[in-house]
Amino acid sequence: MESRVVLGIESSCDETGAGLVRNGRLLGHSVASSMDEHARFGGVVPEIAARAHLHAFTPVVRDALDRAGLRMADIGAVAVTTGPGLSGALQVGLAGAKTLAFSLGVPLYGVHHLAGHVAADTLEHGPLPDPCMVLIVSGGHTSLLLVRDLARDPITHLGDTIDDAAGECFDKVARVFGLPYPGGPAIDRAARDGDPRAVAFPRPLSGPRDSRHDFSFSGLKTSAARWAERHRLRGEVLPLADGAASLQEAVADVLTRKAVAACREHGVDTLVVVGGVAANSRVRALAEERCLAAGITLRVPPPKLCTDNGAMIASVGDLLVRAGAEPAPLDVSIDPSAPLEYAALHPVARVAKAA
Repeated sequence: MESRVVLGIESSCDETGAGLVRNGRLLGHSVASSMDEHARFGGVVPEIAARAHLHAFTPVVRDALDRAGLRMADIGAVAVTTGPGLSGALQVGLAGAKTLAFSLGVPLYGVHHLAGHVAADTLEHGPLPDPCMVLIVSGGHTSLLLVRDLARDPITHLGDTIDDAAGECFDKVARVFGLPYPGGPAIDRAARDGDPRAVAFPRPLSGPRDSRHDFSFSGLKTSAARWAERHRLRGEVLPLADGAASLQEAVADVLTRKAVAACREHGVDTLVVVGGVAANSRVRALAEERCLAAGITLRVPPPKLCTDNGAMIASVGDLLVRAGAEPAPLDVSIDPSAPLEYAALHPVARVAKAA
């Protein structure tokens, strides 16, 4: 397949991202976040996010092009997140991507958001080994995946979260601890001066009878909330640093222990850790320590590529173009709750006919 510059558009939550990739190389990208507008509400407000995407879409695309030293006419394909995510936010990104693809006369590719996180690592470390183990850790998703050819093959789920994801746990506990939103970075900062062994928080689903590869962080969240409540009921100052460090250690312990065990069980010698929580300092350090001890190669994207961005979507689009994949149909829609089965996601909304 001929070499093309692929523009990627990401708008699944509160970041509006545009990235440009050709032949696996990142040419330039830009991200606008509406995080500050949501912070006072303690979480993302869908209507605010959708409106922010409307305002940011064109400036972000222009900025990405400027950073890459390219013109609009240089774009050879457009890739866009079609799910999962917030419905209104996804609609804004898809409408903008369709407009650009149609006006430029180039193919459009729908991309699964989580596949974008997986592909983000290729922009830093090159093509993914076939097979590789992927641990996705973000605000809404925690999954262990067996990945082969990302552009062509189905993605095998070995385990998923059965309740709260790791990032969701951080966000909710941070609120209880009196820390700002988003909770993950706030917990990470607070943990720097704490003792990770100070509080014996539980390690969910770690027993011999539990699912080997599934995750659960709801009980850990509740345990941390009750710990904080006990201190406050006694009128004591909350030992915030120790609580944050102990919580972070529990999350990192469960994530990395299960990921390394999955690698051993399936005979895979490369672990790729992606998603927003992959930017957490303790998750990265413990993953490195345990992979080194187990003889497993660890790949983690730089923090700027862990959070949502358009470069990761462009990376999937680039893989699809080079694999000769079929573009999305003209009536491609969004799927806010799409399961991760393939990297390409081309849902078509079906309108029921009146009887």
